[in-house]
Order: sequence, then C-alpha cells, then structure tokens
Amino acid sequence: MGGPGALNGKTGIFLQVRLSSTRLPRKALLPIEGKAIITHAMESLRLMSADSYVLVTDKESSREVEPYASDAGFLVFQGPRDDVLRRFVLAAEFFGVDTIIRATGDNPLVDSTLAAMLIEAHRSISADYSGFDGPPIGSGVEILKTSALIQADAITSDGYDREHVSPYLYLHPEKFRINRTPAPAEFCLPDSLVTIDTANDYEYIRRLYADLYRGSPLGVMEIIPWLVQNRRPV
Repeated sequence: MGGPGALNGKTGIFLQVRLSSTRLPRKALLPIEGKAIITHAMESLRLMSADSYVLVTDKESSREVEPYASDAGFLVFQGPRDDVLRRFVLAAEFFGVDTIIRATGDNPLVDSTLAAMLIEAHRSISADYSGFDGPPIGSGVEILKTSALIQADAITSDGYDREHVSPYLYLHPEKFRINRTPAPAEFCLPDSLVTIDTANDYEYIRRLYADLYRGSPLGVMEIIPWLVQNRRPV
C-alpha cells in the first residue's frame, strides 16, 4: 500500500497490548471520553498508511481485546505473554511484513504525523531501528526492520530485551543501523509524559482529554500548550 509515510516492502502497524498490568490492571480498556485507551491509540494509528493493522497481544488478553480491535479495523495476533520480542517476530512472519511500526496500548496520544516523519527518515537511510528523541513521552512510535528483530530474537536471552522488544537493537549500534535523532523542534517537550502507567497518569490524561478532545485523534502540537500549562514531573 502506498501513500504518505509508506515504506518499501510490506509494513505492519503493530499495537502491543496486554491486560495483566500490575500497577494499573486492565489499563488498556479504561475509558477516556467514552472510548477505551486502546481505541484512541488505534484511531490515531489508522490515520497512517500500512499493509497490516494488528493488535499484538497474548492468549490471556486476546478474547477481551478482539471486539475493540475489530471495531477499529485491526486484526488480533496472540503470542507469548512474557516474550514480547518473540511475539513480534511471530506476528511479522505471519503477516509477511518487512517493517514494523510499533506502538503500545498505554499511549492513547500516539501521534500519526510525527510517526510519518519518522518513517521518511527511517526509509531514507534504510535503518534497522528508528525513534525520535524529544517529543512527550508516550506520543512516539518505534520503527523496526523485521530482519533485524529476527536476528535479535536468535541472539539474546536477556529478559529485558525479550520483554521490551527493541533494546537489543539500539543498544548494539555496532550490529545494526540505528536512527535515533531529535524530533522537529515544534514537537518537542521531552520533560512531559503522556503514557499511562499508574492511576495518577490516568487521571492526568483524562483531564487533558476533557479539556481538548473533540472526537478526533489529538496530535502533539495540539496538546503541547496544555502540557506546558499543566506541568507534572516525569
């Protein structure tokens, strides 16, 4: 599929979700302005061009998240609960994608415009891993080359690498082509956090949505003035 932000080869948008969070149980399904957190994320990600839109989860979560995925035009893939690196490799192989755009289900404010800019930068140097530095934490994506993930899956047995998918790539720049660059200045507010990990995070983002949300996905440039006026420590 072509269009703005498209990559050479097949591209999959993979949204990583699980319902077994200990700090804020079942957070991905918590409501914000009448929609689940993962629904806000999926609606933003659907603004991007890709060959596959997949909610990548585990067996324990798949039945509950499937209706949300279906409503948003996402498919569901289930893999190992704790070995998320393997889960992503299996999903990439199943859907036949060469490039993964990775987002997580606790980030309702993932920004499709920022992601499209990262895709262009990733493609221009044929990177194995790409990520922006500087935007509010939780608004960005990672872009991963499937072949690099397969290589990482074959090498690392470290629990952190396997739980968090991409660290083996960006911690080994001698093995992989890493594209870690500052985001455009207008998208940057690095001391701000919009991911949802705790009950306090959830209440903070609910306030943001109550003030700003009008039915369509919110972008980083829309929320930065609010974040500046309502600062909280990262």
